[in-house]
Amino acid sequence: MRITIEQAEQKFSEIADHLQKELASIRAGRANPKLVEDIEAVVYGQKMQIKQLANITVADPTLLIIQPWDKNALPEIEKAVEQAEIGINPISDSETLRLPIPALTEERRLEYVKIMKQKVEEARITVRQVRKDVLVGLDAMKKEKTITEDDYTAKEKQLQKDVDKWNEKLEKIAEDKESELLTV
Repeated sequence: MRITIEQAEQKFSEIADHLQKELASIRAGRANPKLVEDIEAVVYGQKMQIKQLANITVADPTLLIIQPWDKNALPEIEKAVEQAEIGINPISDSETLRLPIPALTEERRLEYVKIMKQKVEEARITVRQVRKDVLVGLDAMKKEKTITEDDYTAKEKQLQKDVDKWNEKLEKIAEDKESELLTV
Protein backbone atom coordinates (compact mmCIF):
# COMPACT_ATOMS: atom_id res chain seq x y z
CA MET A 1 0.00 0.00 0.00
CA ARG A 2 1.40 3.37 -1.02
CA ILE A 3 1.14 6.17 1.49
CA THR A 4 2.82 9.55 1.49
CA ILE A 5 4.92 11.07 4.25
CA GLU A 6 2.03 13.46 5.01
CA GLN A 7 -0.38 10.53 5.35
CA ALA A 8 2.20 8.76 7.52
CA GLU A 9 2.34 11.78 9.84
CA GLN A 10 -1.45 11.56 10.26
CA LYS A 11 -1.20 7.82 10.93
CA PHE A 12 1.55 8.38 13.52
CA SER A 13 -0.71 10.88 15.29
CA GLU A 14 -3.58 8.37 15.26
CA ILE A 15 -1.28 5.69 16.70
CA ALA A 16 -0.26 7.98 19.59
CA ASP A 17 -3.90 8.93 20.27
CA HIS A 18 -4.94 5.28 20.25
CA LEU A 19 -2.11 4.39 22.65
CA GLN A 20 -3.19 7.12 25.07
CA LYS A 21 -6.77 5.81 25.01
CA GLU A 22 -5.54 2.26 25.58
CA LEU A 23 -3.33 3.31 28.49
CA ALA A 24 -6.09 5.41 30.06
CA SER A 25 -8.06 2.20 30.54
CA ILE A 26 -5.27 0.72 32.69
CA ARG A 27 -6.13 1.74 36.21
CA ALA A 28 -3.61 3.37 38.48
CA GLY A 29 -5.43 2.95 41.78
CA ARG A 30 -7.47 6.12 41.41
CA ALA A 31 -11.05 6.45 40.21
CA ASN A 32 -11.20 7.54 36.59
CA PRO A 33 -14.27 7.33 34.31
CA LYS A 34 -12.03 6.08 31.48
CA LEU A 35 -11.71 2.79 33.36
CA VAL A 36 -15.27 1.86 32.45
CA GLU A 37 -16.65 4.26 29.83
CA ASP A 38 -15.72 2.09 26.84
CA ILE A 39 -16.95 -1.20 28.33
CA GLU A 40 -19.78 -2.50 26.18
CA ALA A 41 -23.08 -3.68 27.65
CA VAL A 42 -25.83 -5.45 25.71
CA VAL A 43 -28.85 -3.19 26.17
CA TYR A 44 -31.93 -2.89 23.96
CA GLY A 45 -30.64 -5.84 21.93
CA GLN A 46 -27.37 -4.20 20.91
CA LYS A 47 -23.92 -3.51 22.30
CA MET A 48 -23.48 0.00 23.63
CA GLN A 49 -20.65 1.65 25.55
CA ILE A 50 -21.40 2.55 29.15
CA LYS A 51 -20.71 6.22 28.39
CA GLN A 52 -23.67 6.08 25.95
CA LEU A 53 -25.95 4.60 28.60
CA ALA A 54 -25.08 6.39 31.81
CA ASN A 55 -23.48 9.28 33.59
CA ILE A 56 -20.11 8.25 35.09
CA THR A 57 -18.83 10.40 37.95
CA VAL A 58 -15.95 10.31 40.41
CA ALA A 59 -17.40 10.52 43.92
CA ASP A 60 -13.97 10.45 45.55
CA PRO A 61 -10.50 9.17 44.56
CA THR A 62 -11.54 5.58 45.27
CA LEU A 63 -15.17 5.53 44.09
CA LEU A 64 -16.87 5.74 40.69
CA ILE A 65 -20.63 6.14 40.38
CA ILE A 66 -22.49 4.98 37.28
CA GLN A 67 -25.98 6.42 37.01
CA PRO A 68 -27.87 5.02 33.99
CA TRP A 69 -30.29 7.29 32.20
CA ASP A 70 -32.65 4.31 31.96
CA LYS A 71 -32.84 2.39 35.25
CA ASN A 72 -33.73 -0.81 33.33
CA ALA A 73 -30.18 -0.83 31.89
CA LEU A 74 -28.58 -1.09 35.36
CA PRO A 75 -28.40 -4.93 35.53
CA GLU A 76 -26.82 -5.14 32.05
CA ILE A 77 -24.27 -2.45 32.90
CA GLU A 78 -23.42 -4.24 36.15
CA LYS A 79 -22.99 -7.53 34.28
CA ALA A 80 -20.74 -5.86 31.67
CA VAL A 81 -18.50 -4.34 34.38
CA GLU A 82 -18.18 -7.71 36.11
CA GLN A 83 -17.33 -9.48 32.84
CA ALA A 84 -14.73 -6.85 31.89
CA GLU A 85 -12.38 -8.31 34.54
CA ILE A 86 -10.92 -4.97 35.56
CA GLY A 87 -10.59 -5.95 39.20
CA ILE A 88 -13.59 -3.91 40.37
CA ASN A 89 -16.67 -5.40 42.04
CA PRO A 90 -19.72 -3.23 41.39
CA ILE A 91 -22.24 -2.55 44.16
CA SER A 92 -25.75 -1.96 42.88
CA ASP A 93 -28.64 -0.16 44.51
CA SER A 94 -31.91 0.48 42.69
CA GLU A 95 -30.69 3.56 40.79
CA THR A 96 -26.89 3.59 40.64
CA LEU A 97 -23.88 1.36 40.42
CA ARG A 98 -21.03 2.13 42.82
CA LEU A 99 -17.55 0.97 41.85
CA PRO A 100 -15.09 1.05 44.77
CA ILE A 101 -11.56 1.15 43.38
CA PRO A 102 -9.34 -1.08 45.54
CA ALA A 103 -5.77 -0.04 46.24
CA LEU A 104 -3.29 -1.72 43.92
CA THR A 105 -0.80 -4.19 45.31
CA GLU A 106 2.81 -3.92 44.22
CA GLU A 107 2.41 -7.15 42.27
CA ARG A 108 -0.66 -5.80 40.43
CA ARG A 109 1.13 -2.52 39.66
CA LEU A 110 4.01 -4.42 38.07
CA GLU A 111 1.54 -6.52 36.10
CA TYR A 112 -0.09 -3.34 34.78
CA VAL A 113 3.34 -1.94 33.85
CA LYS A 114 3.98 -5.12 31.86
CA ILE A 115 0.62 -4.77 30.05
CA MET A 116 1.38 -1.11 29.39
CA LYS A 117 4.76 -1.96 27.88
CA GLN A 118 3.12 -4.53 25.59
CA LYS A 119 0.69 -1.89 24.33
CA VAL A 120 3.55 0.57 23.76
CA GLU A 121 5.49 -2.07 21.82
CA GLU A 122 2.40 -2.76 19.67
CA ALA A 123 2.26 0.98 18.90
CA ARG A 124 5.95 0.99 17.96
CA ILE A 125 5.40 -1.98 15.65
CA THR A 126 2.55 -0.11 13.98
CA VAL A 127 4.81 2.94 13.50
CA ARG A 128 7.42 0.70 11.86
CA GLN A 129 4.75 -0.81 9.60
CA VAL A 130 3.67 2.66 8.46
CA ARG A 131 7.33 3.52 7.83
CA LYS A 132 7.69 0.36 5.74
CA ASP A 133 4.57 1.24 3.72
CA VAL A 134 5.98 4.71 2.93
CA LEU A 135 9.35 3.23 1.94
CA VAL A 136 7.64 0.75 -0.41
CA GLY A 137 5.88 3.69 -2.06
CA LEU A 138 9.12 5.65 -2.33
CA ASP A 139 10.92 2.64 -3.82
CA ALA A 140 8.16 2.24 -6.40
CA MET A 141 8.39 5.94 -7.30
CA LYS A 142 12.16 5.60 -7.63
CA LYS A 143 11.77 2.59 -9.94
CA GLU A 144 9.18 4.42 -12.03
CA LYS A 145 11.58 7.37 -12.17
CA THR A 146 8.91 9.76 -10.82
CA ILE A 147 11.30 10.82 -8.08
CA THR A 148 15.00 11.65 -8.29
CA GLU A 149 17.65 9.92 -6.23
CA ASP A 150 18.20 13.13 -4.23
CA ASP A 151 14.46 13.51 -3.53
CA TYR A 152 14.30 9.85 -2.53
CA THR A 153 17.16 10.29 -0.05
CA ALA A 154 15.67 13.52 1.34
CA LYS A 155 12.23 11.93 1.81
CA GLU A 156 13.80 8.86 3.40
CA LYS A 157 15.68 11.06 5.90
CA GLN A 158 12.53 13.09 6.61
CA LEU A 159 10.58 9.89 7.20
CA GLN A 160 13.22 8.60 9.63
CA LYS A 161 13.14 11.94 11.51
CA ASP A 162 9.36 11.63 11.78
CA VAL A 163 9.59 8.02 12.98
CA ASP A 164 12.19 8.99 15.59
CA LYS A 165 10.04 11.93 16.76
CA TRP A 166 6.94 9.76 17.14
CA ASN A 167 8.87 6.98 18.88
CA GLU A 168 10.08 9.59 21.39
CA LYS A 169 6.47 10.71 21.92
CA LEU A 170 5.39 7.10 22.48
CA GLU A 171 8.25 6.68 24.96
CA LYS A 172 7.17 9.84 26.83
CA ILE A 173 3.58 8.57 27.01
CA ALA A 174 4.91 5.26 28.38
CA GLU A 175 7.15 6.94 30.97
CA ASP A 176 4.27 9.10 32.22
CA LYS A 177 1.94 6.12 32.56
CA GLU A 178 4.62 4.00 34.25
CA SER A 179 5.31 6.68 36.86
CA GLU A 180 1.54 7.02 37.40
CA LEU A 181 1.22 3.26 37.89
CA LEU A 182 4.17 2.94 40.25
CA THR A 183 3.19 5.94 42.42
CA VAL A 184 1.64 4.64 45.62
